[in-house]
Amino acid sequence: MIIKKLRHVALISLLAISLIGLPHTAGAASVTTVTNSISSDTTETNESSDLAIIQEVLNYLNAYNIEGVEREDFIENAIRGMVYALDDPYSDYYTKEELQDFMNGMNQQYVGIGVTLRFTDEKLYITDVLAGSPAQNAGLRQGDVIVRVGSQPVTSGEDILLIQGEENTEVVITVIRSGKALTFPITRASFVLPSVTSHFIDSSKIGYIAIASFSESADKEFVTALNSLRTAGMRSLVLDLRDNLGGYVDAAAKIAKHFIKDGILMYTADQSNQLEPVLIKDGEDIGMPVVILTNELTASASEILTGALRDNGVATVIGAQTYGKARIQNVFSLSNGSSLKLTVEHYLTPKKEDFNHIGLKPDIEVTNNDAAQLITGLYKAGLRQIEVSGSRSSLSINGVSFSGYIDVIQNGSKVYAPSRLLTSLVRGNVTWSKENQKLTVTDINGVKAGFTKAASSIKIVNNETYVELHDFRKKFPTIKWDYQQGVLNIAAK
Repeated sequence: MIIKKLRHVALISLLAISLIGLPHTAGAASVTTVTNSISSDTTETNESSDLAIIQEVLNYLNAYNIEGVEREDFIENAIRGMVYALDDPYSDYYTKEELQDFMNGMNQQYVGIGVTLRFTDEKLYITDVLAGSPAQNAGLRQGDVIVRVGSQPVTSGEDILLIQGEENTEVVITVIRSGKALTFPITRASFVLPSVTSHFIDSSKIGYIAIASFSESADKEFVTALNSLRTAGMRSLVLDLRDNLGGYVDAAAKIAKHFIKDGILMYTADQSNQLEPVLIKDGEDIGMPVVILTNELTASASEILTGALRDNGVATVIGAQTYGKARIQNVFSLSNGSSLKLTVEHYLTPKKEDFNHIGLKPDIEVTNNDAAQLITGLYKAGLRQIEVSGSRSSLSINGVSFSGYIDVIQNGSKVYAPSRLLTSLVRGNVTWSKENQKLTVTDINGVKAGFTKAASSIKIVNNETYVELHDFRKKFPTIKWDYQQGVLNIAAK
């Protein structure tokens, strides 16, 4: 199982054994298997004494240890110790099985039931059911609330782990749908998720492409999506790299060639610390406005592509500051079937920005609300009118379904929506006065409106501010909304 969105969303997926977190997966900016070994002539003269000491310790351990530890364990832990001494979160030692898990994760190869999940408000929502997955074949739907896994009731986000398991094993899922309890026996299976998804907003001729991972097939999938959107009449593009932890640099470089005719992808430097440009040659100009969406989990190869398109004047970056991983790894095959993943280069953007441990700062900052980031990006790409519909498990814009959700708080006749979402709909900005406990929203025309806790115009829940919708419409009458059965519909001109 892989959990790629480390906040509210979890993907029930890969190989049902390991949880792959950010430092592990984000370390995959570049994967190149290297089979040629280091020359023995060089090591024999300079390192024979060091190797002799290691062999001496190994001999003593073999002869006298009373703990029953096997020789293979000594060797493996010695290797891991050498790698960990680097104090590099991206370098690692993999057994053959661990490497396979790692490569499967980058290539979107999963075992599971095939749903995305979100635990919120003490409920586990299905936010998407993947096409062709065991969950879809069994009859699960977006919006179903999982209340039981097998005989275990769902009481926390950790219960997501109950759904994971080996291929060809069965899990029984009980959900609530329209007030009724339904039970589905589902057999876990292996499948490959697409690395690229796309949508088209016909009314404004805006294309949208999301790249989940720079897998081995990502560049080919990207070309297919790009050509399809062009055929549909796309005039601008939103490229979504949020929650993309990286992958193969070659895939990112090939995708960059569809935006830039000739230019610099990045600068790299190895142990010599000599900067070398990585060039883009014989590419093509995209020929339209481009917006890139980023967040704090945009990492590694995603940052390479973001920096290249930004610094070459191709794209505007919207969202949150990126993760900050300006390091490239290679995978070296060892004679016993295991592998070393080692950082071999660091890199800078085309304008020689070193953002390691810092991240790339967006041109337009929109934080802590995925829907607001997407709406701001679509407006920047040329969206003229917008109609948004969303619940705790769904999001659609102008009739097109996107990954995401909208949280709403209802208190009697009062209905509250996230302030950042509402601010994005009026194309404005928001400020907060802690002293006055007052939120001020300024729209695109400079109109300002204040909302206070004293007047019950705002609520603060989990460090997020919500604005009462009746009050918001009084001050911004271009907004229209209704809220029924947990679904908020809201429109702006």
